[in-house]
Amino acid sequence: MTLQNYLVVAALLFLIGVFGALTRRNIIGILMSIELMFNAANLNLAAFDRFLHPGGVAGQTLALFTIAVAAAEIVVGLALLLAIYRNTDTVYAEDFNLLKG
Repeated sequence: MTLQNYLVVAALLFLIGVFGALTRRNIIGILMSIELMFNAANLNLAAFDRFLHPGGVAGQTLALFTIAVAAAEIVVGLALLLAIYRNTDTVYAEDFNLLKG
């Protein structure tokens, strides 16, 4: 497999994530789509590390750090979603008008 194969798969994952984030109405679906975009970035990091620095682990370390940041992002996002759901009884993005005056 070449670097191009990894990049094509990562680009497809990222595009699926963007499409999902823009078309979903449910906040949980939007968060899952954002996770797909993070996974595409992790795949790029690992692929470039493998092909540009075969003996190094910098790309894999960055990918693990990105996974940790993504996990923290999901925890915060789900906590916000739970707090909003308790107040509005909905998980649809269109119904969140809490900041309107």
